[in-house]
Amino acid sequence: MIFLRLSLALGLIACLRALAADTAAASDPNAHKQTFRYPARTVDLSGEIARQVVIAQGTAETYQGHPTTLLLPDGKTMFCVWTTNHGGPCGPLKRSDDGGRTWSPLLDVPASWKTTRNCPALYRLTDPAGITRLFVFAGSGPGGDMHASHSLDDGKTWSEMQGNGLVGVMPFCTIVPIDGGKKLLGLTNIRRPGEAVEKLSNVLAQSTSADGGLTWTPWRVVLDLPGLKPCEPAVIRSPDGTQLLCLIRENAKRVALYMTSDDEGRTWSASQPLPPGLFGDRHMPHYTPDGRLVIAMRDTGPGSPTSTHFIAWVGRYEDITSGRDGAYRVKLLHSHRGGDNGYPGLELLPDGTFVATTYLKYRAGPEKNSVVSTRFTLAETDRLAALKSNTSP
Repeated sequence: MIFLRLSLALGLIACLRALAADTAAASDPNAHKQTFRYPARTVDLSGEIARQVVIAQGTAETYQGHPTTLLLPDGKTMFCVWTTNHGGPCGPLKRSDDGGRTWSPLLDVPASWKTTRNCPALYRLTDPAGITRLFVFAGSGPGGDMHASHSLDDGKTWSEMQGNGLVGVMPFCTIVPIDGGKKLLGLTNIRRPGEAVEKLSNVLAQSTSADGGLTWTPWRVVLDLPGLKPCEPAVIRSPDGTQLLCLIRENAKRVALYMTSDDEGRTWSASQPLPPGLFGDRHMPHYTPDGRLVIAMRDTGPGSPTSTHFIAWVGRYEDITSGRDGAYRVKLLHSHRGGDNGYPGLELLPDGTFVATTYLKYRAGPEKNSVVSTRFTLAETDRLAALKSNTSP
């Protein structure tokens, strides 16, 4: 409630200016306070069951959690990987051959996948020689470090899970090509080096790969904010290609942050609060053909009309870097278990359909969380947003 007591006179611009220095941001957690104002228009698709596809049904005994998805270049083949139980064993993997409308039974994967845990992340990565592999990274395996499995045949067969020597909390939450594709940059959250695990602190760290994701450099901490817990970053490149933008979940004050890099991740700006409409967890950004951004996430904004639910933000890159909120938001799915959802996949099909996938309790009853997707186009949501008044629903 401390956020709600801030004076309305403390505007967003003044707040951002107050956060200009890294040292101030790092030493004073309260520097990230700001007044909460949310986009006036919210489109609600959460009750439209015909849009929804259940990929893995939860039961009274089985919790399906933490999915990620990957769309192949053919525009229709999609994979989804997840865990059983919260942060539990990795391994369930399914494939869709029709853009996520229907899904295969569980695919065969190496038994070693089940020896790894925590939020598997799925990527398609290309090395400097032009060889492309699919990767599944898992938070930890035997030995406690991040593990990875790869496929050279578009997911038909997979290697055994092997450690890469990077000890952390999560697998890579985001991986982007840098230096013209010569290297890959991966970021995630780890515990503060040298600190006891039970303190449960988070710092952001990054690593690079020069061989398409097979091996990685040691961690380099790039954001440490005592009193705050930055985690689960998502990096996207600016429309002109010159800047990297890192969206950051913050797990203590429940704000959300961002930082930018103008030198391919070698250095980063001071962290600043995201516009309130992007206060959320595990952002998953995707550009549209007209240059807009759609960002799926778990809404954590205090006082937000869609707080705790699975939503998407629609706006532009410069909205974020200029401290402005986007055009509107979309309530994608309603969570019947509070904020236990997110970790989304977000894919754009050739016909303009977004497929947003998450884990959540999507209906009342004894069933635990399921892996569920919903489908929408911006042509639909633009039209619905235009019908909204300029006041919050």
